[in-house]
Amino acid sequence: MLDTPDPSAAEAAAFETPFMKALVRLFRAQDQHGAWDRKTDAQVLQEYIVTKEQRREMPIIGDPDPDILWRIEMFYTAIGLAAEQKTGVIAGPMMKMSHEGFGRLVLLAGNLVALSRHLRDVHRFGFDNFTKMAAEGEKYLTKTVEMIEAHPEVAQA
Repeated sequence: MLDTPDPSAAEAAAFETPFMKALVRLFRAQDQHGAWDRKTDAQVLQEYIVTKEQRREMPIIGDPDPDILWRIEMFYTAIGLAAEQKTGVIAGPMMKMSHEGFGRLVLLAGNLVALSRHLRDVHRFGFDNFTKMAAEGEKYLTKTVEMIEAHPEVAQA
């Protein structure tokens, strides 16, 4: 993994979204020994950036490694954390994945399935840049918050 310079101005704005702030906070909380203290937020989240060229080099079917599964779980955990900040309702992910990289992820808030996503080709999980990553996270955050607000009695059960 290359240490990349700080993101452009457009990508810097992406780091100000509630989703990206939650994701950075989650990653930094995992750093028990301070190895990432001197790294920028962009450097900490660099593993999420997978260019089209990198994606083309990957096989169509592949076994996801534990690091990729962890990053996917962290991505959706950040959505749940940001949703909790907006609604006051705790939301957390649950993921079931086959060894081939196909599966399902649900974000549960109480008894409510606040978000449901079918995942495939997870060994290729990533985004072209931080702006697209933030947009995707914010899209799912909005859906999650809308679902929680539409069914508060189920979400708080």
